[in-house]
Amino acid sequence: MSTLGTGPAGSPRLILASASPRRRELLAQLGVPFEVVVAEVIEHEEPSTDPRVMVAHNAALKADWVAARHPGAIVLGADTTVFLDGAALNKPRDAAEARAMLRRLSGRTHTVFTGIAVRRMSDALRFDEGVASEVTFKPIDAAVIETYLGRVNTHDKAGGYAIQEQGDLIVAGHHGSYSNIIGLPLETTKQLLTRCGLLG
Repeated sequence: MSTLGTGPAGSPRLILASASPRRRELLAQLGVPFEVVVAEVIEHEEPSTDPRVMVAHNAALKADWVAARHPGAIVLGADTTVFLDGAALNKPRDAAEARAMLRRLSGRTHTVFTGIAVRRMSDALRFDEGVASEVTFKPIDAAVIETYLGRVNTHDKAGGYAIQEQGDLIVAGHHGSYSNIIGLPLETTKQLLTRCGLLG
């Protein structure tokens, strides 16, 4: 996945334009060979921005940057944020911010938005999709928050949590795509890659 080349038997090459190890793991579940090229872009993370607009913008920004440098490849970009009370909860800057996010999420239902952008410059192939899921937190106190922060590295995770890591401590339930909450909705991604000819 780390070397640039053509796919097996002349199949279209797929590039994941993301540094996220979770997206890498999720995409691998679809069984399509891919490479990883991290886009060198500055993402828009203004909390007051409509979350659908934000994730769509950032996903396209990443995909467009990588596609411009690898015009023959199909490039997949994605971006995810957590939304509550009219504001996006992006990746926390430090433990204090993660702690504050978890306090806000406690006992409430929030929405997880992911934007997906697929690009191939050589023939102007372009798809954009958005997916939303809901997550309900258990009421959690300071002790639970400290336990969670002690077990999970929250600094690279929107909302300061990962549902797949110690989720039983903090999550009461969810509605919609579980993989979307992790960072890449596999159902929608599979549909897009099928339309691109990468999946039968």
